[in-house]
Amino acid sequence: MIHKKITILFLATSLFIVGCANGNFEIKKGKVGQITTKTTMNDLAQLFANDSIVKNLSEGATGYNYLQDDDEYLIFEKGGKHLLTIVPKEQLDSTSTIKSIEIFDSRYATEDGLSLNSSFSEIRMNTRINKVETSFSSATLFIDDLNATVAIDKEQLGLKEYSVEKVTLDQIPDFAKMKSFVVWFN
Repeated sequence: MIHKKITILFLATSLFIVGCANGNFEIKKGKVGQITTKTTMNDLAQLFANDSIVKNLSEGATGYNYLQDDDEYLIFEKGGKHLLTIVPKEQLDSTSTIKSIEIFDSRYATEDGLSLNSSFSEIRMNTRINKVETSFSSATLFIDDLNATVAIDKEQLGLKEYSVEKVTLDQIPDFAKMKSFVVWFN
């Protein structure tokens, strides 16, 4: 009985390690896990063979859905955890390379430990923030070293949502958390 439980535990652990792009969760400029600037949409099926890929395809230039202009490939672990959302450069083209990847799993991290769970102080300490842009609901930090953007909700900044107030780096509290983390491949 104990031998059977150990075997089941070993198999479950092995599947977890093999899934999720073979356990590679590293973020670098032009790289997220095993995905690089050369990866095509066709390659995703092989890279995430043990995970699930949900394709949310646009209708292209001839479609009637004006609100969705980009295809999205949502990557989920077998247990249902959302890992990534990948947007191709060219819509409805399986040979297209990747435009951007939004990170949804905190296991994806840079060498310095920057991940979705990082606070603003960790972002500021480990990267160079090149620019801050303000939208109605968030402040977006541009990190050229990673070719990435990090959005912080205005609520985290103590500002009213849907305001047009400009935000500077000095206004962002050290404890503010990321709303989104996107790596760009252009």
